[in-house]
Amino acid sequence: MRLPGRCTLKYVAASLGRRGVFASRLNVLRRNSWNAAEFMPEAAGFEGVSGRDELQEYSVSNSESFWAAVAHQRLSWIRPFRTVQDCDLSRGRIKWFEGGKLNVSVNCLDRHVHTCPDRVALIWEKDEKGSEVRYTYRELLEMTCRVGNLLRRHGVTKGDCVTIYMPTCPLAVVSMLACARIGAVHNVVFAGFSAEALAERIRDAESSTVITVNQGLRGGKVTELKKTVDTAVQSCPTVRQVFVATRTDNPVTMGAKDVAMEEEMLKEDVVCEPAAMDSEDILFLLYTSGSTGKPKGLVHTHAGYLLYAALTHKYVFSYQDGDVFGCVADIGWITGHSYTVYGPLVNGGTTVLFESTPVYPDPGRYWDMVERLKINQFYGAPTAIRLLIKYGDQWVKKYDRSTLKTLGSVGEPINTEAWEWYHRVVGDGRCPVVDTWWQTETGGICIAPKPSDPDAAIVPGMAMRPFFGIKPVLVDTEGKVLTSNNTSGALCMAQPWPGMARSIHNNHQRFLETYCQPYPGVYAFVVLKKGVEVQEADLVKQLSNIVSEKIAKYASPDFIQVSIVKRLPKTRSGKIMRRVLRKVVECDLEGLGDLSTLDDPAAVQEILEGHEKLLSKR
Repeated sequence: MRLPGRCTLKYVAASLGRRGVFASRLNVLRRNSWNAAEFMPEAAGFEGVSGRDELQEYSVSNSESFWAAVAHQRLSWIRPFRTVQDCDLSRGRIKWFEGGKLNVSVNCLDRHVHTCPDRVALIWEKDEKGSEVRYTYRELLEMTCRVGNLLRRHGVTKGDCVTIYMPTCPLAVVSMLACARIGAVHNVVFAGFSAEALAERIRDAESSTVITVNQGLRGGKVTELKKTVDTAVQSCPTVRQVFVATRTDNPVTMGAKDVAMEEEMLKEDVVCEPAAMDSEDILFLLYTSGSTGKPKGLVHTHAGYLLYAALTHKYVFSYQDGDVFGCVADIGWITGHSYTVYGPLVNGGTTVLFESTPVYPDPGRYWDMVERLKINQFYGAPTAIRLLIKYGDQWVKKYDRSTLKTLGSVGEPINTEAWEWYHRVVGDGRCPVVDTWWQTETGGICIAPKPSDPDAAIVPGMAMRPFFGIKPVLVDTEGKVLTSNNTSGALCMAQPWPGMARSIHNNHQRFLETYCQPYPGVYAFVVLKKGVEVQEADLVKQLSNIVSEKIAKYASPDFIQVSIVKRLPKTRSGKIMRRVLRKVVECDLEGLGDLSTLDDPAAVQEILEGHEKLLSKR
């Protein structure tokens, strides 16, 4: 599975482009102060393993033995697996733990109810400040069973796809777990997407059922989610029913397909027989945002994904029994799936559902929440950190953050200034900052500073160390592995791991072409700072030379568009819409698609004019 980049090897798992130039720092520091068996009990059975280095090396060189041991120990199986893996990345064949049967919801709920039924599973930090709601594992299981029975009564069966269009709330988590319990596939769509974007994902997933709320509430603002669903399903002939939960007191119009969710849930039993699922049955589809092309429905399966989420959650963040884990990502993204829902719950943890924004009702929202909920691990995005820096340190220092033990960064590279502020101000200089590299395709964290020896160095703004079972390599333009120091190339993964995506829904060929094959052509967009005046030809030459010297000649762009571009098209959350840029480069204006999530649609016109000007010179 190759992640988009200029050059990749056909037989690698994933290209990690944004870290390529820093590959020489992806070293594992050798220490002797770390006992592997104390850290990971399974390591007691790994011959020759006593420290972190040896454990990492064993997990890569003895991959089957490593993953078999942790899978037996960390997951509850209905039937044990026969084989550990059957993978051929050149053909896009990825299979783990075949022959095994399990149920994800049982692993996340039932087994904890047997041992600690009154432990808090979820803390819902509602949009309204100071109005958190706690749910125990027993309560969460009962809600999940009610929804599972409700779905079954309305004809949802094993393999059916249920689209969930909800804010980050307990019923959204319950809906995900209920799907897993009865063997349905869930397709969570970010509740900020437009009706057109939602409809596209419903149609591609072929969903017959949609779950939503009457209205959303975020940052003090009401969003009409039910109305968005009403518009979307008009162009989705497969949809038979829409379950509507209640988030606000405002009534909404209910149509012939609509079902009042809470009202119907009360009619259901609190016991729901879990389906026995094959390891490689589909757990969920999750569509990329569309910033690099048509949204791709990445396929993740039951056993491998759950195991990888469990292991990375525990060891990257040093999660301990009794900790409160605060991942502030929306459940509509992979971060919310892996580190708000599945990772913490499979480990029997307490996880926070954050419904609001970092600046509502004021810039101290995160840190007030940390104090009230006594959060131990905080996992957020660099975009939010940079935003909060602008408001000053006083909004952080106003609150007690002494419970924090680990700070995490996710979503994009974190710049040194933001990293240092995060570490110094938020963490009082005592909490390690783990800058994590991964994305939807990888299922979970692949590179991060932790786990490591207790005294191992952490370099600001760098992911640094591969996780267990992850083998990064550098390859050149010919696909050959580079082994010398002071060199550069495409950073790739040399072998599969259980958490990786299996395919793109209904388009495995696209999966192969996108992740397992190289593609030519580099096109760069350049935005000048305000007040900078420079001759375009001189700048293009200068930039080409810099890329050639600092990275490699092969990385020098074929086209550099400077001209009149003042800004790039971005979503309201600050993410560059690469899908739009790609369509401009391909001269496919009809394929620009939904632009409703752009913060300023006028930027697209500027890009188009600059592109036409560049082509006219060729």
